Amino acid sequence: MENFIVSARKYRPATFDTVVGQQTITNTLKNAIRTNQLAQAFLFCGPRGVGKTTCARILAKTINCEKPTPSVEPCNQCTSCVTFNDSSTFIIHELDAASNNSVDDIRSLVDQVRIPPQMGKYKVYIIDEVHMLSNQAFNAFLKTLEEPPSYAKFILATTEKHKIIPTILSRCQIFDFKRITVQDIAAHLAYVASKEGVAADPEALHIIAQKADGALRDALSIFDQMVLLGNNDISRLMVIDNLNVLDYDYYFRITDHMMSGNYKDTLLILNEIIEKGFDGQHFITGLGEHFRNLLMCNDPETVKLIETSDSVKEKYLEQARNVPVQFLINSLDINNKSDIGYRASNNKRLNLEVALIQMCQYIQPVSTSTTPPAGPHKTMSSDAPAAVNASSATVQHPAKAAGSEKSGEKTAESPTESPSLQPAVPPAETAIPLSVKPSEPKQKEEPPKVTSPVHTDSPEKFPATSMQSVKSILSQGSRVAPKAEQEVAAIQRKEPLNPETVLKAILTFADRLKEESSMLYTALTAHEPEIGENATILLPLDNPILQKEINKYWNDLLEFLKNELRNDTIQLETVVSAQTIEAKKFLSDKDKLDAMKQKNPELNSLMDQLNLELDV
Repeated sequence: MENFIVSARKYRPATFDTVVGQQTITNTLKNAIRTNQLAQAFLFCGPRGVGKTTCARILAKTINCEKPTPSVEPCNQCTSCVTFNDSSTFIIHELDAASNNSVDDIRSLVDQVRIPPQMGKYKVYIIDEVHMLSNQAFNAFLKTLEEPPSYAKFILATTEKHKIIPTILSRCQIFDFKRITVQDIAAHLAYVASKEGVAADPEALHIIAQKADGALRDALSIFDQMVLLGNNDISRLMVIDNLNVLDYDYYFRITDHMMSGNYKDTLLILNEIIEKGFDGQHFITGLGEHFRNLLMCNDPETVKLIETSDSVKEKYLEQARNVPVQFLINSLDINNKSDIGYRASNNKRLNLEVALIQMCQYIQPVSTSTTPPAGPHKTMSSDAPAAVNASSATVQHPAKAAGSEKSGEKTAESPTESPSLQPAVPPAETAIPLSVKPSEPKQKEEPPKVTSPVHTDSPEKFPATSMQSVKSILSQGSRVAPKAEQEVAAIQRKEPLNPETVLKAILTFADRLKEESSMLYTALTAHEPEIGENATILLPLDNPILQKEINKYWNDLLEFLKNELRNDTIQLETVVSAQTIEAKKFLSDKDKLDAMKQKNPELNSLMDQLNLELDV
């Protein structure tokens, strides 16, 4: 029995031209081989199943081919190509960095690089999942990667480029592989199906391609599974039922119901979808994609952005003719908000139902007749209050009328002044006549005069209006401010200073800081403070060093004294003792000795007797 080979391996590209969806990269590599401008290291990065390792193998095979074709493809006939196809080559090495990621593995690789190839032109090292190498292994690989022997080439492949250290990235030519489009995957699946004799529905292949999410290997794996399930016959319904894919027909039906404002049938379709086991998040995501495709159909240039089969695309174009663009934009906004709040919602089903109802309410049937629509706006009947002027069919809000009379302004006669207050009544030509007799007009009562409750005795500052302007209030505040400052200045505390109370207050402050700053405690308790003019307190200090220490607590000390002595005009000054300044003259040992001789003259004779000298 012949061993089964999965399609991902059986139909793996063997030449640059057969690589699917990466034409830019393959053309660049072919030009580098044609012009003999190959870099010493390449980095192939991108999502899974897009052809990174495949292109690395084709590149390694092509640069060692003895007789490449004119289109820069391997000949598959020379010794190098034959040994590569038989997996018996000794010049192309593949290393899995996921299991060989230590420093010792890289050192072993570096030792192998020193040995030149026995056949062929280059020794090629393909390191897959290179981001799994440790930092120490990367550092051990740096020098060899930057300056390898002329016969050595390195091809690194990874799905997570951001995990590779920058020093490695700077030594490689980087090729970013893109996700393969749905059309390319579907076309390749159709090619494989024709080779295998499988009857496949084009729409089914498009669904498989969408499910693969840009990975050709995943698409081929799903294809093999569907072939086994359908016995060489792949249909759209079979793929939908087995891949947990929500049929797009549901979305077309829901959109049709929304166009008629029928939210009941829309909710019934949602219930049918949920009963089939589909997740609500999956439904809301698919509905947003459906609205997006309809929006793309409104312009011929954006139709190409729809990734689906031609038959489904025709359905989108047909439905888009009956769906307003503003409805799609509004529904996409509602759909996006529902998608964001779905996971955080406690009642997830209600979240979906509210979103669908809001979408349905956007489209309402529009009546073109002159008669008012039935519903919440009722026709004026005979028992309606006689507050309507039948000749003009306008109504004035009582609150607005009172406000206008208070301000002394005339009421506008135009009915368009306040459209939000207009009742739903027919125009004057079609107005229904009132059956009751109009009451006799009453004399207009004058509204009571309203005066300002504040400062009624000063109308020149506060006019009798319902509301003052911000500008007038600010101007009044600016006139009051100087007076307020004078009052504040008038209530400043100015208790007379007493030497005993000042000393007591300073000692109290020093006791509080005794543990925090013993230097400041010594400075404040060593001398008694002096009281100068204008409530100035003089603090004597022994040396300038204490000045720096007291500056740290200057504001705290000043605020404490003002509160303790009840005097807000207190000022602080420090005075350094004159003895300390005089002591600065002793700058050397000779100066100290001269001072000692001056204080004790017998020291000079003692030094002469003992023949002593100062050692400078």
